[in-house]
Formats: sequence, structure tokens, C-alpha cells
Amino acid sequence: MNLSNAAVKTQSNWLAVCTAADLVADSGVVVWHEGQQVALFYLPGQGGELFAVGNRDPRSGANIIGRGLVGSVQGELVVAAPLYKQHFCLDSGRCLEDPQQALPVWAARISGGQVELALQG
Repeated sequence: MNLSNAAVKTQSNWLAVCTAADLVADSGVVVWHEGQQVALFYLPGQGGELFAVGNRDPRSGANIIGRGLVGSVQGELVVAAPLYKQHFCLDSGRCLEDPQQALPVWAARISGGQVELALQG
């Protein structure tokens, strides 16, 4: 997927960032949105199904969250950061082990075969 060409305005509040076919079930893919990398997690059958969080690990500074393992901790869907293994809630972005750390989150949806993220501001 060519990230520079993937973004297409769809409506005033949403931006298409890739196609639904680009998603990998139960795993992450990374797109470019509003000047930063965003990790998309498509979890069919897991309630919200599509989650969008910042790809930059706040502890290491590396853009690796999209490579993290998804699972459930204390009843919450999380992604484990690959380097230091801290767990981030996919709904809120908060870190279970350290309340000082958090990932930015975006509203995400699949509409007409396109993955769309809400524009902030």
C-alpha cells in the first residue's frame, strides 16, 4: 500500500486511509494519518472490531505498536508493545502498567470497502 496516495477525503469528518482488503485479521497494519503513523487492529468478532492507536511506543520512542500482539488483559482488549511488553488498551490508549504512558486513539470505521479514520479538530 502506498501510504502517500492512500489518504482520500470521504466526508468532512472522516478520511480514508486504506482499503478493508489491506487489513489483516487479528493483527496490526500501519497507515499514515494527520502527520503520524497509526496502527490499525482489525479484530473480527471482538466487539468494536476496528481500532486505531498511535504507532509510536511512548517508552522506547520506536514506531512499533502495529507489530505488537493483541489479546485481553483484565477483560480489556490490548496490544502488547514489542520491546518492553507494556499493555495498551485499544479503546482508550491507556497503559495498564504505567498511567503516565498512553497512545493517541482515533475513531475508526469501515465504510464502502474503505477504512476511515476520524479527523481530529
